[in-house]
Amino acid sequence: MCRAYTDCGKRRAPHHTSGSTIHDLAARLRGLPPSLGPVRLIAVDGHAGSGKSTFAGRLAAALGGAPVLHLDDFASHERLFEWTERLTAQVIDPLSRGESAHCTPYDWRARTFGPPRPLPPAPVIVVEGVGAGRRALRPHLAHLLWMELPREESWARGRLRDGEEQREFWARWVEAEHAHFAADPSRPHADLLVHQTPGGYEVLPGPSDRPGADPVITHGDGPSAVR
Repeated sequence: MCRAYTDCGKRRAPHHTSGSTIHDLAARLRGLPPSLGPVRLIAVDGHAGSGKSTFAGRLAAALGGAPVLHLDDFASHERLFEWTERLTAQVIDPLSRGESAHCTPYDWRARTFGPPRPLPPAPVIVVEGVGAGRRALRPHLAHLLWMELPREESWARGRLRDGEEQREFWARWVEAEHAHFAADPSRPHADLLVHQTPGGYEVLPGPSDRPGADPVITHGDGPSAVR
């Protein structure tokens, strides 16, 4: 929310990381069956400020440069969470047919949608943002990851990140996010929970009862991970 404009399907600047965990996770995700046409759609959900974008960028890098869809590009000031129809029409439906998708990213400063940006099918595509694991998207997901950080701590980090100029927006956002997760929670359906640690990330089984889930994935990313 309220981040600088980025092209649909293009990664932000990669974050370098060491260790094996995120690469082990990437290998596991690549081994999943396709969930959306030829694509394995991986969702990274969590509260605003929980570190979704950073983790998604690192995961995409470990996946060899997988495209990342940022749900900030589909939301808008007027429709913070009512973006399912746009995402379905622009991305879900075309990819399900094996066709190139597109999106018209929202510019949070100009308050307008930009020109279409292409998103060809890829073996793995990461979609990150609050509500990425919502009910309407779950049938299209190969895996749902939840950033395990309490909402108050996440929101405090987000407010610090966005500064005083976004204070009024955050007041509205907190109310909207609370209402969204009360009506359509993602965490109970997560396949994996992602904890950020001083040494990187710890990935644990989530509440989902999907058959074949691995019992535990837990390691660190080494000293060059999150700072």
